[in-house]
Amino acid sequence: MMYITTSSVLRSTRSKVSSSSLSRTFSNHHPSSISRSHSSAAAARSFCSSVPRWSHRLDWRSPATLRPQIRAFAPFIERFHRKIATMANENPFKGNLTSLPKPSGGEFGKFYSLPSLNDPRIDKLPYSIKILLESAIRNCDNFQVTKEDVEKIIDWENSYTKQVEIPFKPARVLLQDFTGVPAVVDLACMRDAMNKLGGDSNKINPLVPVDLVVDHSVQVDVARSENAVQANMELEFQRNKERFAFLKWGSTAFRNMLVVPPGSGIVHQVNLEYLGRVVFNNEGLLYPDSVVGTDSHTTMIDGLGVAGWGVGGIEAEAAMLGQPMSMVLPGVVGFKLSGKLQDGVTATDLVLTVTQILRKHGVVGKFVEFYGDGMGKLSLADRATIANMSPEYGATMGFFPVDHVTLQYLKLTGRSDETVAMIESYLRANNMFVDYNEPQQDRVYSSYLELNLSDVEPCISGPKRPHDRVPLKEMKADWHSCLDNKVGFKGFAIPKEAQGKVAKFDFQGQPAELKHGSVVIAAITSCTNTSNPSVMLGAGLVAKKAHELGLKVKPWVKTSLAPGSGVVTKYLLQSGLQKYLNEQGFNIVGFGCTTCIGNSGDLNESVSSAISENDIVAAAVLSGNRNFEGRVHPLTRANYLASPPLVVAYSLAGTVDIDFEKEPIGTGKDGKNVFLRDIWPSNEEIAEAVQSSVLPDMFRSTYEAITKGNPMWNQLEVPADKLYSWDPKSTYIHEPPYFKTMTMDPPGAHGVKDAYCLLNFGDSITTDHISPAGNIQKDSPAAKFLVERGVERKDFNSYGSRRGNDEVMARGTFANIRLVNKLLNGEVGAKTIHIPTGEKLYVFDAAMRYKTAGQDTVVLAGAEYGSGSSRDWAAKGPMLLGVKAVIAKSFERIHRSNLVGMGIIPLCFKSGEDADTLGLTGHERYTIDLPSKISEIRPGQDVTVTTDNGKSFTCTARFDTEVELAYFNNGGILPYVIRNLIKQ
Repeated sequence: MMYITTSSVLRSTRSKVSSSSLSRTFSNHHPSSISRSHSSAAAARSFCSSVPRWSHRLDWRSPATLRPQIRAFAPFIERFHRKIATMANENPFKGNLTSLPKPSGGEFGKFYSLPSLNDPRIDKLPYSIKILLESAIRNCDNFQVTKEDVEKIIDWENSYTKQVEIPFKPARVLLQDFTGVPAVVDLACMRDAMNKLGGDSNKINPLVPVDLVVDHSVQVDVARSENAVQANMELEFQRNKERFAFLKWGSTAFRNMLVVPPGSGIVHQVNLEYLGRVVFNNEGLLYPDSVVGTDSHTTMIDGLGVAGWGVGGIEAEAAMLGQPMSMVLPGVVGFKLSGKLQDGVTATDLVLTVTQILRKHGVVGKFVEFYGDGMGKLSLADRATIANMSPEYGATMGFFPVDHVTLQYLKLTGRSDETVAMIESYLRANNMFVDYNEPQQDRVYSSYLELNLSDVEPCISGPKRPHDRVPLKEMKADWHSCLDNKVGFKGFAIPKEAQGKVAKFDFQGQPAELKHGSVVIAAITSCTNTSNPSVMLGAGLVAKKAHELGLKVKPWVKTSLAPGSGVVTKYLLQSGLQKYLNEQGFNIVGFGCTTCIGNSGDLNESVSSAISENDIVAAAVLSGNRNFEGRVHPLTRANYLASPPLVVAYSLAGTVDIDFEKEPIGTGKDGKNVFLRDIWPSNEEIAEAVQSSVLPDMFRSTYEAITKGNPMWNQLEVPADKLYSWDPKSTYIHEPPYFKTMTMDPPGAHGVKDAYCLLNFGDSITTDHISPAGNIQKDSPAAKFLVERGVERKDFNSYGSRRGNDEVMARGTFANIRLVNKLLNGEVGAKTIHIPTGEKLYVFDAAMRYKTAGQDTVVLAGAEYGSGSSRDWAAKGPMLLGVKAVIAKSFERIHRSNLVGMGIIPLCFKSGEDADTLGLTGHERYTIDLPSKISEIRPGQDVTVTTDNGKSFTCTARFDTEVELAYFNNGGILPYVIRNLIKQ
């Protein structure tokens, strides 16, 4: 283990050190070190020789090859435990350690008891805040976490409004394939940097448990085929063998890291069904499971009562290295649910309704906690569906406290009776369990919302944003409004005379036609819904009823089904419904992210030509959570989120230009019109299918063999070296330049002088606009880079698959084809104006012009800059392009933090001001007057910005915590970590 104090750096950068916020350390994650009643040496030996158990009683440190490596670290761990023992005080709450007895005798273990504090304020705290409180108490040593920090959380009702900073130490870190690759790349680079600077590279290892799921991204190139899964898996390994081998190397090179091989499922569903502990029992110390993950949809686990949310890869890497997360104590929106869903209404309809309500209410940076009598009417899968959409409604997390429904799900998914009993006993003893059979304690929330579930109606969302909900009965009218409206989130500006255009073409020898609104992609995809048996089996029932009536999906509609885990396949087969999905073209293509992440694959050439040559506004309908423009497919300008049953229905109709209540989907084999109501299953039919088809043994058998991998994974050969041998010719894994000029002296704080504006944006620029995502366009700078290195276009793969190569990713930054840049006067595309020459260039090429000339750049933006997924490359990319600051009306939480983590200054315009009101065109040069001494900068202080044409305005510097200032002073989180490690 390693012990890294941050105080030495902070003392050198600030004139006064606060005991509550600046005395933070990197420390041993092992909870037994909290109680100083155990000797440090014994704790270290115990940690290395024992095999901690997961809540589902599996060996966490599989594969077994890691165990000798762990034992080899015992002397190192012991030395650092001794250092902790001499430097850190005893936990002031050690007197609150309480035994948890087993009903049959003996004890489950010990835990830090919240009731024993005898503080009435704790009883009124939201359950989600109690998890933060327990972590602070358990980790309190008055050095890394102080009693003052604990008091802030206990006094949440008063302190959350003051934007106070608290430390939070998650129980584990979750990575997936795409985000895991750059994390492992950075860890490998940090080892190299440690070597170059004379440090011990072996100090670079995760200190908290890291679950890395190789959630491979399935390109839907092979869809309508019984062999689609195997064919796509072979294609994935052919394209990504190097990336997979790199991750397999990481599983052996770094200790404390579990890698789940590809083909197992979508990371969030694997987390929900298998990895989630709910309560840890770590060598006799009990504490709530909590997790931060490098994907914003980590929030899915909140449906299980596990506090989890997405962070940038940069933050996750720091957490992996043992640093407590610095976070602003959040407000908590209490969302009361009552009643129950009406017949025919799905969990997807509910989540789209909740998303719209919460986005309108404004929950960015807040927790949302659900409660009320309606909770008992929601299955765990329904809760997980709502929790998963937290990024779409903007909250840090949407939390469902543990209750009887949670316990039933744990048993269903194969957790043992003893484990479930331990979880319930612990949570009841710590007043963290909700029993709706007992009187409920009123809790205090920062604001309140309420929804009667019976008011929810069938709906979809689109055509460009997930919170633009459209009631199904209004869809046809809304679609025609979108055709009429000017180009925007709800408009395509199609002239009236062109709205009835019909593009006729030949499809594989058959006559075919497309109109505005024609569906060309229909995908049951994404962790949002594929974790939910009710909607998955509902989709199967729709396909069955349609087949029986003689309806068939048009062959030119690209259909696909990507379940979240192998369990889904088992219950679809058990129910007999998979064959009907196959009949309609919804063959299983693989277990991983597909259409929702932009991996739709190519459309048939005749379909693509018909769309392009006739300027058709084609549609995609998917059961995912993201439908931002340009993400699903370059040729589908309209993209709608819908429940899996509705995906099937729209694929049968072949268009979104339909009123399902009044217009038939098609003509049956008896010549009669078939309406949606004729093929829609009742709630009773769905419930019966779930009851008879979703069985505990399916989960057990699926996950018992999960770490055994598959033949293709097991055949990958990787070196045993602890330092990675970089291949300079690789277009997948490349050593980034972050540390190449790094020295032991921090670069210090800095402003910006005479910077050019690289891009000038309006509102709602998402991380999908910023970060490279989806397919690599053939004429883009990234494509040219690959071609120059002998990569054929068919092997370009996606940006996601090449996230381990900074050269590719930098060229793909701001490369979204739907980017609207004010410097181009509203023109859509991935280009900008090079201000000194007036030339229109690709963003990457313009940025390189500025960098070559030694000129800094800034980005101007509107509200909600960086909304969407937590993408580390949305911050890494701009940094590599030379962007020194982003000046926006507001930022999404994770992205702002990531910018700071990469050394980029986030500035907010003052309320009521923006680039337009200030008369800024982006053609000016910008000087940001930031103090050069870090000791003179405060979180949230005012900063003056001036331009070369005489304008001056004040912004707020969005360094929100003292720790973020320390990162900025060091040029980012990772250099900060390395410098602290070397000093030990």
